[in-house]
Amino acid sequence: MIPLSVPHISGNEWKYVKDCLDTGWVSSVGKYVDRFEGDICGYTGARHAVGCANGTAALQVALRLVGVVPGDEVIVPTLTFIAPVNAARYLGAEPVFMDCDDFYCIDAEKTADFILKETAFRKGETRNKRTNRRVSAIVPVHVFGNAAALEDLVRICAERKIRIVEDAAESLGTYYTSGALQGKFTGTVGEIGCYSFNGNKIITTGGGGMIVTDSDEYGERARYLTTQAKDESLRYIHNDVGYNFRLTNIQAAIGVAQLERLPEYLEIKRRNYMHYARELRGVPGVRLAGAPGYARSNHWFYCLQIDATAYGRNRDELMTHLSAHGIETRPVWFPNHLQRPYRDCQRYRIEKALGLLESTLNIPCSVGLDRSSIEKVTRILKNE
Repeated sequence: MIPLSVPHISGNEWKYVKDCLDTGWVSSVGKYVDRFEGDICGYTGARHAVGCANGTAALQVALRLVGVVPGDEVIVPTLTFIAPVNAARYLGAEPVFMDCDDFYCIDAEKTADFILKETAFRKGETRNKRTNRRVSAIVPVHVFGNAAALEDLVRICAERKIRIVEDAAESLGTYYTSGALQGKFTGTVGEIGCYSFNGNKIITTGGGGMIVTDSDEYGERARYLTTQAKDESLRYIHNDVGYNFRLTNIQAAIGVAQLERLPEYLEIKRRNYMHYARELRGVPGVRLAGAPGYARSNHWFYCLQIDATAYGRNRDELMTHLSAHGIETRPVWFPNHLQRPYRDCQRYRIEKALGLLESTLNIPCSVGLDRSSIEKVTRILKNE
């Protein structure tokens, strides 16, 4: 079986984890937690980084930090893993669903249109005209490693006091190459960004996540809330409701080793993407989805787009065909506005997401994917 996306363990992971075990520092404090947070700051340019139990926990805390409270609304994309939608609901907020663009990210033009036409700015707050709820935040997701088009949204949201919490779970290493955001890594554009280190991400800690921010206030409070809001640890004094959301030292040790290899992994991902694209060029009915020209993508996941009529197989038929040849694939996520818990929530002009759902298949993209495996996948796709 050629797997879809699995970890690549090839550096100092064993050495650093053994150090944790030998010294007994295995839980939520230790030198590797501090080092991993510092290394993430050094890589992304963020002033603060706070390790979390997972990416969803990071999103929940981040939304709380920017002021999301019960009864608020949070703008989210429909085409994404459900984590940011659930994170808003954990805080008692209601999601408002947006369509995606050609690169699977939130449609910035439609989202701006919604904010400008369907909301009103009164007394320093943005209110949804339909519900009269406060729209307090937006969670753009950098889907499959593609940078969302945030330049105009940053300006509009700043004017409307809508806080931006970036879900950069899939996009560590992606950065903007043009415009006002040039040089910025995804996750460092909004008030707060969140990364994930799940087993299928470009670097992994097994699980785990990270909050990054330039705000001293948010950085300090994120650390406070994720450690059960301890005001006095010796006597267990807590003046707020916190969470047991900290990253462990063992996980952080793996993360330090993985981050050391990230530049190499990014190059491998780009090279494999280009190899796929070359092999599939000219094949009727299938193409490898592109990345936006305004950013350098980490190419976390590769998306095969299928024209069933021209190719002769639809998405599900091709998935079955590839599986029969030992190749693991996956459709994109079922749109969140159609998920049972969220069917009654507001959605705005969702059109493209439904088409991309039916036409897209994620194909093997692990860092450890070798040339012969890519050629096997493309050979089967070309029916050779």
